[in-house]
Amino acid sequence: MTDTRQPRVSDLRVVLITAPDGAVAKRIAETLVGEGLAACVNLLPGISSVYRWHGSLERAEETLLIAKTTAALVDSLEKRLGEVHPYEVPECIALEPTNAAPAYLRWVLEETGGKSA
Repeated sequence: MTDTRQPRVSDLRVVLITAPDGAVAKRIAETLVGEGLAACVNLLPGISSVYRWHGSLERAEETLLIAKTTAALVDSLEKRLGEVHPYEVPECIALEPTNAAPAYLRWVLEETGGKSA
């Protein structure tokens, strides 16, 4: 059943995910959107990451995914990401926006099955 109350910005989450390349990023994005865990996922290829892994300084070219979802779906999105992502420790950082257009909020809720917090 779809939630009919007025959407709140606190319902929205923007999730940052990195992937090793465009093909993996596209597969992850299609999975998350296809399964209703995200309303939209943007793919930004060509980011350069510098990070520490097992005590060593690492560098990698990656693709950044920016997923728009709801607060209620973040845990499910993170669980599914762990199942489809090739990294041992996939990045999954959920951010709460401070502002968003009401029509956009409604669209995210509609595309994710109306699941709000």
